[in-house]
Amino acid sequence: MHIALLSRNRNLYSTRRLIEAAESRGHSARVIDTLRCYMNIASHRPSIHYKGAQLEAFDAVIPRIGASVTFYGCAVLRQFEMMGTYVLNDNVSITRSRDKLRSLQLLSRKGLGLPITGFAHSPDDIPDLITMVKGAPLVIKLLEGTQGIGVVLAETNQAAESVVQAFMGMKANIMVQEYIKEAKGADIRCLVVGDKVVASMKRQAAEGEFRSNLHRGGSASVIRITPEERSTAIRAAKAMGLQVAGVDLLRSNHGPVIMEVNSSPGLQGIETATGKDIAGLIIEHLEKHAVAPRKAPPKPKG
Repeated sequence: MHIALLSRNRNLYSTRRLIEAAESRGHSARVIDTLRCYMNIASHRPSIHYKGAQLEAFDAVIPRIGASVTFYGCAVLRQFEMMGTYVLNDNVSITRSRDKLRSLQLLSRKGLGLPITGFAHSPDDIPDLITMVKGAPLVIKLLEGTQGIGVVLAETNQAAESVVQAFMGMKANIMVQEYIKEAKGADIRCLVVGDKVVASMKRQAAEGEFRSNLHRGGSASVIRITPEERSTAIRAAKAMGLQVAGVDLLRSNHGPVIMEVNSSPGLQGIETATGKDIAGLIIEHLEKHAVAPRKAPPKPKG
């Protein structure tokens, strides 16, 4: 197959691993900077141009679209879909998962376990909003935040009111969630490919920190997940429409609860913790689901 990998940086671990995995299995792969693509949105022959020339045809596209370029990245991905190219995760699924509130509402509709979550617009409703999620301690999240940025733990109701008022004063969209104390600063990242959890790891927050993100200094280790956790992760990815997803769970007293479904999960932490070739499994999934391969174009000389 001839594979396009939408990524802004070819040197990122996940991008490099996917290229290596594709080439080791006999495929050709090209890294395409999402923001350098531009589109001809024609009825009969839609096309994508890149750095001054029309892009060649691809058998499959692997999107690695950063949160900050979601809008433009999904427009490019949608153009590939219009051209009949198989995409690993489609634009609608990525857009769903990037909208924290929308994704929680979709997961709720499917009856999946979630932390109690509140969302409001008016400062007058803050006291009842806090009561709704069982009071402090509680977690306040910016809807646009990633990698643990824009997430605050409020220890008291008064602190929670002050933080929510401050965010609302800045016209920021936030949601308020119950704090799952029994998780003890740990979450579980389940890597879903197709209809299977192919790897899972426990992420433990650093001392004095409640966010378990590896970017925030958390540590990762292998963990054996329960059948209920496995089923929850698979159903969550399916609810978003994602073929590849990182599903983050917390172990609560009433079973697994979903914190987030990530459409571009990083591979470094989970490959290092588990020793598994996740990139290879993703390429294997592409082989099973993409259309009949085109002949790869010759590599440029020099």
